[in-house]
Formats: sequence, structure tokens, C-alpha cells
Amino acid sequence: MPTFSYTAVDASGKQTSGTLEAANADAAADQLRAKGWYPTGVTQMAAAKAGAGKMKKTSSAFGEKKVNAKTLTVFTRQLATLIDAGLPLLRGLQTLNRQEKHPTLKNAIVKMGESVEGGSTFSEAIAAHPKIFSKLYVNMVKAGELGGVLEIVLTRLAEFQEKAQRIKNKVVAAMFYPIVVMVIAVAILTFLLVFVVPQFRKIFADMLGDKPLPPLTEFVVGLSTFVGSNFLYILGAIIIITVAFNIFKRTEAGKRAIDKFVLNLPVFGNLIRLTGIARFCRTLGTLITSGVPILQALNITKETAGNSVLADAVSKVHDAVKEGENMAPPLEQSGVFPPMVVSMIDIGEETGRLPDMLIRVADVYEDEVDNAVAGITSILEPIMIVFLAVVVGTIVIALFMPLISIITELGSM
Repeated sequence: MPTFSYTAVDASGKQTSGTLEAANADAAADQLRAKGWYPTGVTQMAAAKAGAGKMKKTSSAFGEKKVNAKTLTVFTRQLATLIDAGLPLLRGLQTLNRQEKHPTLKNAIVKMGESVEGGSTFSEAIAAHPKIFSKLYVNMVKAGELGGVLEIVLTRLAEFQEKAQRIKNKVVAAMFYPIVVMVIAVAILTFLLVFVVPQFRKIFADMLGDKPLPPLTEFVVGLSTFVGSNFLYILGAIIIITVAFNIFKRTEAGKRAIDKFVLNLPVFGNLIRLTGIARFCRTLGTLITSGVPILQALNITKETAGNSVLADAVSKVHDAVKEGENMAPPLEQSGVFPPMVVSMIDIGEETGRLPDMLIRVADVYEDEVDNAVAGITSILEPIMIVFLAVVVGTIVIALFMPLISIITELGSM
């Protein structure tokens, strides 16, 4: 009887591994389930060794580039369609390899096909490419393989990726406009202070002599002199601050402080909070629906939270569930999740329809994100236009005030 190596998760979420004898992989998985374990990988020993040998020769995650979300979504949906049509997995990968244009993904598909042909499972094959396939992707595929519903899980993955990308694009679009306007404003202000104002300063000195300038003009001329004399120091300070900020952001305490600050921003804080809640609900709901155990699903959701404050809240939920408690109390205590979300999750747990409730909450909050983006855009557009007009207008007025007095004096002569 063949020997299989396995990895499995018990009811508390603890991972274990070992070997057992069974007639085939399905029988081995049934033995693990009979012990109360959830199998995450079952591989025949000889095949595993052969697959490992091939992977050593052909695959290397080092130096592998990432694949954009749109390309990966198209690959996932096409593979789901091929498997649903009855094509074997290896044949489906070979078909997609012939038509794939993205070089990184094409190379990965070749290596995945070799790995599957060598006896590895599809989840093991994609796990060898962590820069392309996330832990969420790998774990959902594992669950689909063990449940015999790989095509359904791949379809859910494609839908999940499409909705996640749509929300991300909306948030980026909302933040892109004010950032662009600020960059333009700084560029115009720097150009005026460094190149234009000094020319006017010479004109004022020639035509007014020792006469005092208006206070606003005096301020603009003084600012121009300061910027012109210390331009390299200012540029160096900006570079140092940027580098220091990036170093601080990479530390655990720094990331936590920045994430907390971002959630409390006046305009964008609520948008980021709504986005995080929608991502949490959709990720967790999709994982549970696909058959991933709830403790493992919570761990994956924590890793994909995108904000350390939200990740801490999910971690507390994981600890509570591990102790046999419900999800709702720790969610409420975190102060991050609104009462409506907590109530819906509580009802979902009581009725045994938690995945459905999570997906519904995600739908609601994605609509809230759409509304928030539309509201922010409509408010920011006039504000940023007025801001740009005030910055440029102040300098223009300051430069023309002395000229008006000069023209007035010349007209009275």
C-alpha cells in the first residue's frame, strides 16, 4: 500500500504533519478527517520526491517578478472555465501556456505544469510562486482540491480578485487627484519663488530704490530669497525626511502608529476604514465558503488586512474563536467595526449562515466605498482648485502691488 506524506490542521488551528498508508490520496484524506483533522496537503511519497527533484531544477521563486492583478484574474477565470468544461488540470495549464503573453506568468505556468506532471498537487505547484500567488489563493485552491470543487473555488477567486481590484482602483482614484494638485501647486510655487520673484526684486530695487515694499510683497520677496539661498539644504532635508519616514514605516511600532493615524484622518480615514471592513468581510466570507477552516481563514484574513489596527482586531477574533467563543464580542471591543457589522456577524453565527452574512456586509460596504469616493471627489475638486488659485494668486498680487504704485506715481507726474 502506498505511503503518503500529509499536512493537516486540527480544530484549534494547529498544523501537524506526518505520513500514513492508504490506497490513494482520497482515502488518506478520509483517514485524516476521521481523526478530526482538516488535510491541507496529501502527497504520495515517491511522487513527492520526484516532484521535488523537478522543482529544484526548473523553479526558482527568487528573482521572480510579481504579476498584476488583472492578468492573474484572467488566468484564474480561464482555468476555472477549462476545468469546468471537463479538461484535466494539466491539459488546462498547457492550453493557457500557449496563449499567455505575460512572460513571468507564462514561465510560472510552465513550471506549475511540470510540477503537476511530477505528482504534486496544484496547490503545491502554485505555492512555489509566492510572489504571484498569495496565501489566500493557495489555501483556497487547497480547499477546492480536497473538496473536489476546484473549478468553483477558482471562479470565486476570480470574482474576489475582480471586486478587490475595483475597490482598490476607486480608493487610488480618490487619493490621486489631491496628490496631483498638491504636486502641481508645489512645482508652480517653487518655480515662481526661484525664477520669477528674483526678477521682480531687481525691478523693484531699480525703480523704487529705498522705498519700502508692501508687507505682502516683502513677505514673498523674503520667502523667495530664503528658498533661493537654501534650495539645496531644503531639498536635502526633504530627502532625509522621506528616507527617515520610510525606515520608520518599516518598523512594527512605526507601521502601527501610521496605520492608526491614517484611520483618524478627517476625510480619507473613513474611506480607508470602509475599505478595510469590506476587504475583511469579503476575504473571510470567500475563504469560509470555499471550505477553509475558520481559524485558518482568520489567519489569512489578518495577513491581508492591509492595516495593522484591523489586523490586531482580527487577531483578537482568532484568539476568541480558538477558545470557543463567538466572533462578535471581540469585534465590538476593538472599536474598529461598526455596530451594524457586529450585529450581522452575530446573527450569521447564530443562524449558521456566517459566510452569507459576511458577503452581504462586504457588498454593503463596497457600495459605501463607492459613495464615499464620489463624495470625496465632489468636495475635493473645488477645494483644490481654490487652494491652487490662492497660492498662485497671492504671489501674483504681491508682485503687482508695487508695480501699481509705480504706475500711479508715473501717472500723477
